Amino acid sequence: MARVSGLILLIALALTDGTFSRAQSAPASPDKISHTKAEQGLGRQLEAYPEAKYPVDPQKIYTLAELIDLAQEHNPDTRVAWEEAKARAALLGVARSALFPTMAAVALAETERTATLFGEYFARQTLGVFEPVLHVEYLVFDFGERMGQIDIAKANLLASDLNFNDTHRKVIFEVASAYYRLLNARGQRLAAEASLKNAQSVEADAQDRLNNGLATKPDVLEATAARAQADYDLQAAIGAEDIAHGELATAMGLPPDTSFQVQSIDQLPLPKDLADSVDQEIDRAFAQRPELLEQVARLRAASASIKAARSAYFPALSFSGDGGLARAYGQQNLLPGSYAEGEYWAVGLQLKWTLFDGTRREHEVAEAQAEKRTAQASIDALRDQISEEVWTSYTNMKTALRQQQAATALLAASEQSYEAARESYSYGVRNILDVVQAQKVLAQARSEDTLARTQLLLQVADLAFRTGDLIQTQPPKVGP
Repeated sequence: MARVSGLILLIALALTDGTFSRAQSAPASPDKISHTKAEQGLGRQLEAYPEAKYPVDPQKIYTLAELIDLAQEHNPDTRVAWEEAKARAALLGVARSALFPTMAAVALAETERTATLFGEYFARQTLGVFEPVLHVEYLVFDFGERMGQIDIAKANLLASDLNFNDTHRKVIFEVASAYYRLLNARGQRLAAEASLKNAQSVEADAQDRLNNGLATKPDVLEATAARAQADYDLQAAIGAEDIAHGELATAMGLPPDTSFQVQSIDQLPLPKDLADSVDQEIDRAFAQRPELLEQVARLRAASASIKAARSAYFPALSFSGDGGLARAYGQQNLLPGSYAEGEYWAVGLQLKWTLFDGTRREHEVAEAQAEKRTAQASIDALRDQISEEVWTSYTNMKTALRQQQAATALLAASEQSYEAARESYSYGVRNILDVVQAQKVLAQARSEDTLARTQLLLQVADLAFRTGDLIQTQPPKVGP
């Protein structure tokens, strides 16, 4: 036996110092990148989980509501939150199971050989026992420890459900924000295209007047430079639109290069005014924000933890029992052996009352009370944060409303100024610099008009996000 144990020890040491130790280790030096076979194995394992995709119609024009539906169904964040809520529901089932007895089928087998002193001699005795039994345990009474754990599990499940709703709120806002950013990028690209056409027209006018001897070469060069600048701005706008499209696709759980179409900003109505006062918006946020309600659920869990911790000061009554058959074989010295069998059962009640535990229970109660006070303070802090968020969003929306109205007026005035400058230039009343400047002002006005409209829609979504309206069954009071 000693030789066998020594051989096993040598084999274990050889494997530890050899193959296993070389399979995974720290980098050899701090100045070189480390690539191991273990890393390659992880790469192969990652290939087994390809990037998630789902079909979208590249010809269909999707509304924001349809994009949000697709994101809620396929965004991985919603699936993570869902599985976490399911795990909390399972933990509630685990906590409730403590109210019921546990039953187990047990098979006990034992054999032993002993030497029993009998007079002047030792009598060798061999005994083999096999006992198939049914074991039952039940905690009869515990002064609220189990119910406290159930209350904790209920509160944690509610908090997980609210976190699930909050995840949807964030996904909806993420998609809406990416959608409006895409509309802004597309509007900027269209505005840049229109500005390029205007610049080309001005350049053509200057060239035509030069051909007729009514303009100078510097006039044409100035117009050409303005056209080149407009072309440069257009290329930047095209790149920004591609980036915004990829951001929206990613928010929907799609690869960035997925092709799909969305509604244009001209098809979206703009809000004219705010529906509620800021106080009403803040009150609605307090009633609807999932993370604030989640903190209330955490407060419930902390209160239940105090109940469970205090139950340890009281006794607990438990029951246990075994019942089954016992089959045995016995033999003494060289005498003939014999078999026997019979019923076996054992029943017991245990009353356990911990009298001293080194102040463990006192510290557990103190910990639970501190967690409750922490949850209460978190609620107060979150209220302050929500109030500030809603106030800022409400103010931003009021500003966006005024800016959109001003941008509309600016665009109309800039269009008239540009047309007047072109017409005056054709009559020789204005010079090319005036026309180019009017064209630049018009391009800026187009850009600001598009930005103001998308910014207003984005602020509508932001206010609905801050108040929690995005996840309510009723449509938000503010918005298009």
